Amino acid sequence: MKVAITGKGGVGKTTLSSTLARLYADEGRTVLAADVDPDANLGLALGLTEEEVNAIVPISKMRQLVEERTGATYTNKFFKLNPQVSDIPDKFARDINGVKLLVMGTVETGGGGCVCPEHVMLKSILSALVFRKDDVVIMDMEAGLEHLGRGTAGCMDRFIVVIEPGARSVQTYEKVKQLAADLGVTRVDVVANKIRDDSDREFVRARIPEENLLGFISYDPEVIDADRRGLSPYDVSPKAVEEIRAIKARIDET
Repeated sequence: MKVAITGKGGVGKTTLSSTLARLYADEGRTVLAADVDPDANLGLALGLTEEEVNAIVPISKMRQLVEERTGATYTNKFFKLNPQVSDIPDKFARDINGVKLLVMGTVETGGGGCVCPEHVMLKSILSALVFRKDDVVIMDMEAGLEHLGRGTAGCMDRFIVVIEPGARSVQTYEKVKQLAADLGVTRVDVVANKIRDDSDREFVRARIPEENLLGFISYDPEVIDADRRGLSPYDVSPKAVEEIRAIKARIDET
């Protein structure tokens, strides 16, 4: 199973990504969690300390590795479009609570059509993840939609859009669904986060097709506190874990 989790900034993508990853790891599955967010806080949500997270160098920042695999240097502007990357997840992933964390980083450049060595590396690695046949791959995407424009998530089986009960979040879902179709990804589902009451649930149900709504995560002060303290929500919020466990069950059956 290969899943890309996306949505607007601050909606709870990392909470969902990290908890799903740990739930699958609890089952004995091989889980690779790819952090494609420039903030790179998936490690904290999985259970690393701030010092451990800060010590990780994202793949996109490994200049020597990029040069070795693509052939691109400061003097040589020509580079391979299909570098050898199949060994990178196992070489550079960090094991934490049964999950292999691969911090990808992002390409800090303007425009949605970037073709540069770093982008080629990231796209090649993400594409290679498809061939990890028996693994669970969960990709915590950067906020916004630029990654869809670059096509780096086109190798995923499905997208899960995390939304809040608001019009702008719903609009993001519609845009992701359209862009995902352009990449050949037909399965775009929704998880609604920060749900306060039944009126929030009804707002979401009225706008998201039932077959695409995987479930709800309640507004939970324990999750917010975990974020402030740099802790994994899996370890401090039993309620969120159980709600995401139910979402996982929906994912497994669809």
